[in-house]
Amino acid sequence: MSAWDLFTLAAVAAGAFFFLAGTVGLLRFPDVFTRLHALTKADNLGLGLIVLGLLPRAEGVFGALKLVAVWLLALLAAATVAQLVARLARREGDAGA
Repeated sequence: MSAWDLFTLAAVAAGAFFFLAGTVGLLRFPDVFTRLHALTKADNLGLGLIVLGLLPRAEGVFGALKLVAVWLLALLAAATVAQLVARLARREGDAGA
């Protein structure tokens, strides 16, 4: 097993850990705002680590750029959706549900 294999394995495992931590936060935290915070932060970091681990496996520069583009689009989508959900929860007064 090469050093790149170990790097990929470590980064993907760390990313999976953050996905799991975000899911636990989503299920255990008491209100909408803390759930959103836990989920968006942990998922963004988890996806970033998985992309980082997969970059050495990418087929050329174009494949690596596609991986980074997917990560950046996921960051943008998560931030946008979190803002919309938080704004709706605040407007409806449903933060504790």
